[in-house]
Amino acid sequence: MKFISAALLWCTLLGCAISEPETVRIMTFNVEDVRTDDLLRPDHPRLRAAARIIQQLQPDILLINEIAYDQEGVPGYESGAVPGQNGKRLAENFFAVSQGESLIGLTYEAFMAPSNTGQASGYDLNHDGRAVTSYPEPEEAAEDGTPAPQTEGGRAYGNDNWGFGTFPGQYAMALLVREGHEILVDEARTFQHFLWKDLPGTDRPIDPATGEFWYDDEIWSRFPLSSKSHWDVPIQLQGGKVIHVLASHPTPPAFDGPERRNQLRNRAEIMFWTAYISGESFIVDDNGISGGLPQGESFVIIGDMNADPDEGGSVDDPIGSLLFSHPAVNDRIVPRADSIGIAAFPNLDDDDTAEWGLRADYVLPSMDLDIAGAFIFRWPKGVRSLVGDHFPVYLDVIVDR
Repeated sequence: MKFISAALLWCTLLGCAISEPETVRIMTFNVEDVRTDDLLRPDHPRLRAAARIIQQLQPDILLINEIAYDQEGVPGYESGAVPGQNGKRLAENFFAVSQGESLIGLTYEAFMAPSNTGQASGYDLNHDGRAVTSYPEPEEAAEDGTPAPQTEGGRAYGNDNWGFGTFPGQYAMALLVREGHEILVDEARTFQHFLWKDLPGTDRPIDPATGEFWYDDEIWSRFPLSSKSHWDVPIQLQGGKVIHVLASHPTPPAFDGPERRNQLRNRAEIMFWTAYISGESFIVDDNGISGGLPQGESFVIIGDMNADPDEGGSVDDPIGSLLFSHPAVNDRIVPRADSIGIAAFPNLDDDDTAEWGLRADYVLPSMDLDIAGAFIFRWPKGVRSLVGDHFPVYLDVIVDR
């Protein structure tokens, strides 16, 4: 203590700057099925409701799940335009525009990358006797912004895709970073094409009726691990420190059969992060660069993981047994709803992040990042949410400048 006091005294006398820690708010928010057409409509009620929440909570780093990756040939896309602009549209058309009295617009930089959702495989992945490779024109959202329901034809197409989607790019992701921080785009890594078979320790689905592999050798040799993608996006904070945002949205461990193809893929998608933060050399990104995260780097694993450590349909508790048990992951503080949120949804556990009663959404920082607070924002009692059935989950973390 005497040394610290002396150092502070000398800094005072000499006029040197004393660096204060930086508090950064990091949030994941699944806003149900946002499409390009929605983002071109400034009066869209559901997106304005989502923007009001964002302007109220003011996250510095924000992952949006279920926003379409705009690309050639999909609804709302202008032929010849630069793809992957929906994150920017969401930021500029909604988050940057005040959505109510006492709310201010917020400026965000956006990052998007292609997704496996809605990408036709050319194979009969669900074993219904046909390989569906074309999709019906999606219906427009309702006047209040509610997404159009899935159709039988859309589901038939989606079930034979590398990642479920009723059209290419549906249910993708966008990472938004508030002004003052910087996305190190040239250092970002994506793992859209990393193969399921190349992750050691995962299980290949088996058809219990025949004892044969559900996916034959040809399919298995091409099957990507990620149902959307896995990203490592480095963010340089205002004070200079870099945090790697490790973003994904694993497939739900449901909508399959006794072969458990989705359950096993969900576990594998979560397992990927344990290998990545362990620096495993077998991992190869979409640019052909090998290796996981360098040891000692700060990170946050973020997104709708579709897995609860206590209940649900997950196989072998991938959240608890893989992520929470990893020595580099800080899971010591669990985000919880406040008293208002608990009263609004009395049938939910206080750590449930979705209206249907599971903890599915996560913000998990590395052990070197101190957690100042962990929260689940639930809509107040009597207020109908238009944004979807997932609540925003966010952490305030303290980092040294």
